Amino acid sequence: MFYWLIDLSNTVPGLGIFKPLLNVFRYITFRTGGAMVTGALFVFLFGPWIIDNLRLRQGKGQPIRTDGPQSHLVSKKGTPTMGGLMILSGLVVSTVLWANPLNPYVWIVLAVTLGFGFIGFYDDYLKVTKQTHAGFSGRTRLLLELLIALAACYALTRLGREPFSTALVIPFFKDVALDLGWFFLAFGAFIIVGAGNAVNLTDGLDGLAIVPVMIAAASFAMIAYLAGNAVFADYLQINYIAGAGELAVLCGAVLGAGLGFLWFNAPPASIFMGDTGSLALGGMLGSIAVAVKHEIVLAVIGGLFVLEAVSVIVQVTSFKLTGKRIFKMAPIHHHFEQLGWTEPQIVIRFWIISVMLALAGLSTLKLR
Repeated sequence: MFYWLIDLSNTVPGLGIFKPLLNVFRYITFRTGGAMVTGALFVFLFGPWIIDNLRLRQGKGQPIRTDGPQSHLVSKKGTPTMGGLMILSGLVVSTVLWANPLNPYVWIVLAVTLGFGFIGFYDDYLKVTKQTHAGFSGRTRLLLELLIALAACYALTRLGREPFSTALVIPFFKDVALDLGWFFLAFGAFIIVGAGNAVNLTDGLDGLAIVPVMIAAASFAMIAYLAGNAVFADYLQINYIAGAGELAVLCGAVLGAGLGFLWFNAPPASIFMGDTGSLALGGMLGSIAVAVKHEIVLAVIGGLFVLEAVSVIVQVTSFKLTGKRIFKMAPIHHHFEQLGWTEPQIVIRFWIISVMLALAGLSTLKLR
């Protein structure tokens, strides 16, 4: 909405006197900050109302897994889920207000975010209404995620410059890019779906998932801004992607909405993110990484999510092949719970790991 005021100042005589003031809205950095503040305020103001309504409608709240840590059956019982609705509401409002409405990258990433969010919402709905930790068919869910991701990757390849639109860029090297051709669609879809489900697996303790998501979003806000600026991209010798800088505004909206959500999700949580939020935010990070051609860097910055996902894969594979478990419980944050770590210890230490991984990922921008 604010973006249109700039154009109106050029055509409406009465608004001409405000043109110097309105020009500030041209700056991505300013609008990113505006989106961050708007997202946080929206969730702060409407969060209590959303929580009260979800608690009233859900009754018993999110069902707790009986095969998880036994302490959760007591400490987390009755807590409402679908808190991702708070995050997505703040994200959408902030993005619509502050982002350039003519930028296709914004709408593609927003479509993936909301599409994954809808899948997660339906899964949460089934869990709450049936009072079971099992949602709808895992294969159906993955198929829907894959279709959304493939459509997004196709749209992104149509926007990019050939041959880089279908290339996998290798960090640490100046001009190393592997042209995957049409196979890039499958690769990009794997990144988006994998990111969505990795964040979903990480969301198991109060505040554990949202802060690493915000750290990753802040990192990719910087990457998107640099990749979308021809001067900075040339200096850092990364691929210039015209228009990708606008994704920084969307990342700012996630930061703000995430901060607002953390206020209510801090231990002991008043609400859980649920699949509604974790799938959506993971899909968003994956699609931004594909859009700015930093898919491998996502594995570094989001290394905590990768670790959580790998721990589950290793645990399941080991048990099926040998009948033995590698970890006391998976995902790996539950393993540390079984070792005697308190929930705040696990959460804060994992936050520290996320910060270190983000710094390592951002360092690849210059080490080329």
